[in-house]
Amino acid sequence: MDRTKVLLQYALPKRLLTATAGRFARAHGGVMTTRMIRWFIGRYGVDMTEAQNPDIHSYASFNDFFTRPLKAGARPLAPSDFICPVDGAISQLGAIEDGHMVQAKGHRFTATDLIGGDPELAEHFRDGSFANIYLSPKDYHRIHMPCAGKLRQMTYVPGALLSVNPVTARGVPNLFARNERVVCIFESPEHGLFAMVLVGATIVGSMATVWHGVVNSSRSNQVSSWAYDDHDVVLNKGEEMGRFLLGSTVVMLFEQDTIAFNEGWAPERPVRLGERMGEPMGDQKGDGPV
Repeated sequence: MDRTKVLLQYALPKRLLTATAGRFARAHGGVMTTRMIRWFIGRYGVDMTEAQNPDIHSYASFNDFFTRPLKAGARPLAPSDFICPVDGAISQLGAIEDGHMVQAKGHRFTATDLIGGDPELAEHFRDGSFANIYLSPKDYHRIHMPCAGKLRQMTYVPGALLSVNPVTARGVPNLFARNERVVCIFESPEHGLFAMVLVGATIVGSMATVWHGVVNSSRSNQVSSWAYDDHDVVLNKGEEMGRFLLGSTVVMLFEQDTIAFNEGWAPERPVRLGERMGEPMGDQKGDGPV
């Protein structure tokens, strides 16, 4: 069954499907939009009690609903140096070994490929740490900062639009470094450089950041980069940095000897925004989400 699903990924007209879904999600469809939102909530078990606005009739478009903010206090931040930046489930995490990371059993990918082919930048993460978190359709889809940081650069890397669900991650080599993605590089005074990589997928209409807006609206075939050394884009721990329009994956990269992950974190474990992700290396605390 998994093989059939993976083969189907290659056969589907993914760009057409994604463009069609994007137009539908942006449309102000009145009653039809409300019906679609109601169906989606029932199909995926979305908890609207956590939403700042639980009234589904008030959302003008599906995108407005999908990127809805949470109500105040829904995701308290753990008193940790590093917090989980999203709601989702861990795909993989651990050490980057000579620039290589685990995608799934039997599949690895490189930091150089992931960030768009910049070996000098990738060298910062050669023996560091990584974490991949998958956001399913039911999850909250805004992305927040795992720690405070100043934005140094952003790169849009064109690519495929394969699904990033667990089945595809197990079956498609080099998936995260193959798909369309937005690579955001931050610098923390305490924790050095770290990367937040937003990975696109089938049906993901767009990826946006709080400082730029939608990054991939035109879906160019060219790599595009923006430097922010002369801009004062500084975000605090827990502050929103971006969002997905429909589900995808966030990959985080940290430099060597930077983070010791929460001992309770493991592949397939569900996680929530704000829970303890880790502590500085050598300063580990006990197991648990806070």
